[in-house]
Amino acid sequence: MPVFLFYNDQWLPENQPLITAGNRGFRFGDGLFETLCVVNGAIRLARYHFERLFAGLELLQLRLPAHYTPDFLSAQIITLCQKNSHPAARVRLTVFRGEGNLFDPPATPPGCIIQSLALSPAGSSSFTLHHSPLTTGIYPHARKAPDAFSHLKSNNCLPSVMAALYAREHKLNDVFLLNAAGRVCESAIANVFIIKNDRVFTPPLEEGCVAGVMRRFILGQLPACGFTVEETPLTTTALLEAGEVFLTNAIHLLRPVGRCDNAQYSTRLATELFHALEKKII
Repeated sequence: MPVFLFYNDQWLPENQPLITAGNRGFRFGDGLFETLCVVNGAIRLARYHFERLFAGLELLQLRLPAHYTPDFLSAQIITLCQKNSHPAARVRLTVFRGEGNLFDPPATPPGCIIQSLALSPAGSSSFTLHHSPLTTGIYPHARKAPDAFSHLKSNNCLPSVMAALYAREHKLNDVFLLNAAGRVCESAIANVFIIKNDRVFTPPLEEGCVAGVMRRFILGQLPACGFTVEETPLTTTALLEAGEVFLTNAIHLLRPVGRCDNAQYSTRLATELFHALEKKII
């Protein structure tokens, strides 16, 4: 069965070439993306995703056609999942600047690609808790610089790419990225939360972490679930001495961490929190 993607108002086979060597997204990582979870014809936390997307487009001065509204993009995402027979899907929406050199105005308008990848049957109707606590480490070879763009899901994500490669080579599920000050920023693919003395802590956006939609959702829901939460810088010592650690992103909701290097963590409160949150997700 053919698999399709959406590209600039066209439905094309997934394997069809789309860009040339002069594309700025390819040459410079000049663009951003969203990773969305679609289940049973609905986009989880769609409003959060599109608010983040359009705020990022404004910051990067990327001007999509006027009809590329949240409603239009949502409709294309749902149609794509239907065309690909993906009732549950991981969807990537990428926007990139057109062709041109670094200092020249782009010769072509921005591009928009939407792709879908089927999720496993276990994720077809609800989130599921990761089958076992994650084994993690600290990535030693990059530092993420907090700046005006560090909260974006940018196409220029080399630290995360190399961190994920490091994790795979060292047989880890994920690794933590540090910022320029040597503090915990995020993981290769998720935001970071720790629990100590029944209090929840996560780095603020000023520390350089991505403004995750699931991070935003969880921060809004934690007080109603009976947890006190604080956005505060996290040292590696705080990470390694935490009682529990969990990671969040749009696909998995929440995944407890069992180990980071030689530190071992409980997963009791994180598991309790997962089950409380999965009933609230819309």
